[in-house]
Amino acid sequence: MPEFTEVAPRVWVAHYDWMHVNITFIGGSDGLVMVDTHGSERQARVIADDLGRLGAGPLTALVNTHDHWDHWFGNDVLASPYADLPIHATEFARQRMIEAGDKPADDRWADHARGEEILATTLRPATHGFSSARALDLGDRVVELIHPGRGHTAGDLVVRVPDADVMVGGDLIEESDKPFIGDDSYPLEWPLTLDLVLGLMTSSTVVVPGHGQVVDRDFVQEQRTELGIIAETIRDLAGRGVPASQALAEGDWPWDEQLLTSAVRLGYEHLPRAQKRLPLV
Repeated sequence: MPEFTEVAPRVWVAHYDWMHVNITFIGGSDGLVMVDTHGSERQARVIADDLGRLGAGPLTALVNTHDHWDHWFGNDVLASPYADLPIHATEFARQRMIEAGDKPADDRWADHARGEEILATTLRPATHGFSSARALDLGDRVVELIHPGRGHTAGDLVVRVPDADVMVGGDLIEESDKPFIGDDSYPLEWPLTLDLVLGLMTSSTVVVPGHGQVVDRDFVQEQRTELGIIAETIRDLAGRGVPASQALAEGDWPWDEQLLTSAVRLGYEHLPRAQKRLPLV
């Protein structure tokens, strides 16, 4: 059973051991907003029971920070007890969720330790999309949903609770490991996206990452610096004509090279032609 931590007035974080996922609950006089719902129907039922024990009020909305399965596959379980419960995400993420729901089950979960559990999950995509920002009225407080730019995915959002000075960062920020740069990430844009997020923080902001323990602004600044070094290293190598196939060996990287395979490939693909010195084959 996770321990609920009240990281700020009426803002609770529950940390789940499976993939170190954080679920955030934001309370107001009109109810409760839940940020992310984890990765399966079974896990979401655990969260629903935990929410009942918290006793902080009825859910008025769900928020999904992006479209990766471990952040929204629990939507159906959490939303089902409520009629027309809005589920918010960026429009990009919402469309990706709809596409995922339309696909037949495939073998991508075949080797996953909890594959059967994941495949048995009923998918419910987000219902409300937005492009840049949206405010949720909880009666005596406002919760801000902001799309700061592309980074971990093209559809990341952060959740800001201004009166409590809390920022929920999704997987733009990770504490349990280095931020995951996957095949749908934007490694050259991620540092600039975090610059916008950092601009919304104070020195006292409580930051909830998508995975791992609660952190502060200095931690986010450090991750932004590392991601910036990765982006600038890619630009430098490409500008000197180093082929993508040799970039990992040639570069001076801040992370283990095994974490950067997708970053280098995508970085080279995303660079404008003017920043490449040909040939890069």
